[in-house]
Amino acid sequence: MDLELLHFQILSAALFSIGLYGVLARRSAVLILVSIELLLNAVNVNLIGQAALVDRPPDERVFGQVLAIFIITISAAEIGLAMAIVLRLFRNRGTANTDELDTMKW
Repeated sequence: MDLELLHFQILSAALFSIGLYGVLARRSAVLILVSIELLLNAVNVNLIGQAALVDRPPDERVFGQVLAIFIITISAAEIGLAMAIVLRLFRNRGTANTDELDTMKW
């Protein structure tokens, strides 16, 4: 394994760990969404590092970058929809705290 690839994987693992801690430990829905974005960015860093540094034919190197673009697109749509839901919950309940959102009844 290349030393540069190891650096990408260490960075990706650190970002993923921070994001996982944020999802499990936070109470605010907005901070949970930010942590999910960190998880997705960790996957993107790993994909781009693998695509750029692993010895493959040129037509297979692009696959990791294309997949990263799809992940970025999906995460942008996810954050837009999730923020709309969180803002609606905040408007109706007066809080975005996930501990207080025990029922789906409005």
